[in-house]
Amino acid sequence: MGSSAEHSSGEDTDISDSETEDYQEKAYEELKSGKHQVKISDQAYTCPYCPKKRKKDFQYKELLQHASSIGNCSSQKRTARDKANHLALAKYLENDTAVDAGPSKPSAEVDALADQDRDELFVWPWIGIVVNIPTDFKDGRYVGESGSKLRDQLTRRGFNPTRVRPLWNYQGHSGTAIVEFLKDWSGFTNAMSFEKFYEANHHGQKNWLSKNEMKSDLYAWVARADDYNSNNIVGENLRKIGDLRTISDIMEEEARKTNKLVGNLTNVIEAKKMHLLEMENKFKETESSLLQLIMEKDNLHQAYNEEIKKIESSARDHFKKIFNDHEKLKLQLETQKRDLEFRGQELMKRETHNEIERKKLSEDLEQNAVKNCSLQAAAEEQRKADEKVMKLAEEQKKQKENLHKRIIQLEKQLDAKQAVQLEIEQLRGKLNVMKHMGDEGDLEVLNKVDLLLKALREKEGELEDLEVLNQTLIVQERKRNDELQDARKELVNVSHWN
Repeated sequence: MGSSAEHSSGEDTDISDSETEDYQEKAYEELKSGKHQVKISDQAYTCPYCPKKRKKDFQYKELLQHASSIGNCSSQKRTARDKANHLALAKYLENDTAVDAGPSKPSAEVDALADQDRDELFVWPWIGIVVNIPTDFKDGRYVGESGSKLRDQLTRRGFNPTRVRPLWNYQGHSGTAIVEFLKDWSGFTNAMSFEKFYEANHHGQKNWLSKNEMKSDLYAWVARADDYNSNNIVGENLRKIGDLRTISDIMEEEARKTNKLVGNLTNVIEAKKMHLLEMENKFKETESSLLQLIMEKDNLHQAYNEEIKKIESSARDHFKKIFNDHEKLKLQLETQKRDLEFRGQELMKRETHNEIERKKLSEDLEQNAVKNCSLQAAAEEQRKADEKVMKLAEEQKKQKENLHKRIIQLEKQLDAKQAVQLEIEQLRGKLNVMKHMGDEGDLEVLNKVDLLLKALREKEGELEDLEVLNQTLIVQERKRNDELQDARKELVNVSHWN
């Protein structure tokens, strides 16, 4: 491992451009022999050619980008010796160092930006150009490898392209491709590392445009204004997918976005601070409430324990009382059991007497049943007699009404009889008068007498008819009275029997 004194002694005099390649090979051999320390640990690396740099620890990818960007920078601030040393370091890292690359850090991006002219026009988004891709002529067209294979190759070298797109024309594969990187500064760093890598291996844009060199393998560089404005297939595609922008413009835009973002974040932070203050106040209130609740909980817990003790004591007393009551009930039950046994014996003794009583009761029940049957029969006869009496009463009522009518009729007939008798007596008086007058021989008088005699005979006939009718009515009345008296006697007999 070399010391800083050895390194600084070589910085006194610079080397010419013709000696750069030889010096780079010499530095590469020194790195391979272990003269300079590069790897500190499995994850940490250091640059032996930048001893005064504040940051001495790099990850693999960071150190590779650092070495490539300085070795291929065009700035006059870097000497040819410094560039050669860093190119040798980049070669050593790629060919002779086992990689365990971690994530890139902002220091690599800063280094990449520091080595570039910020007013130089680049194609943005960052685009790389690859030329001299091998092609074959098949079936009248040129064919070549797919973009995914080249992308995987570049990814393994740590350049992390997002896409590799071969360019095709009417003849087929043009042997060129464009490499797309991320739009951010990490994409710019990867693009510049991609360019420095090929420049370090003499396969950059200058080597491709040089007419004194034999062209072999791939040549690549980052697209700039001359590529963007070229009248070939590369320029046509670059103008379709990108614009020309300087690093300063992009940085200013990023600064504007950052300032806006910072402003927004500042407002958000202020709002968060206010919210945090509110949350702290709420936390204090909640903490106070929680302490109060804890105290109340402790008090409740203590009261609960005391209440439990009281309940347990009461339960023990209650259990003891129940036990005593149970013993008393047990004694009472035993006493009742003895009483029941004694009563059972008494009942056994009374069982015979009860048997006799049951027989007597059964006989009484039979007699009562017979009496009930008789009473039911008597009640039925009484019901029938009642019905018969009601019928007789109805008939008697009707007969009384008929008798009353007949009495009225008889009275009328009697009046008629008396009137007839009076007329007869009158006619007899007239007849006697006529007879005395008839002695005088008056014919008219004689005729009148005859008429009176004839009327008298008619009235006497009517009187006889009335007498016969009256006698008939009297007989019928007597017969009905006899029937009514018989019915009354039968009703009286039935009532007396019941």
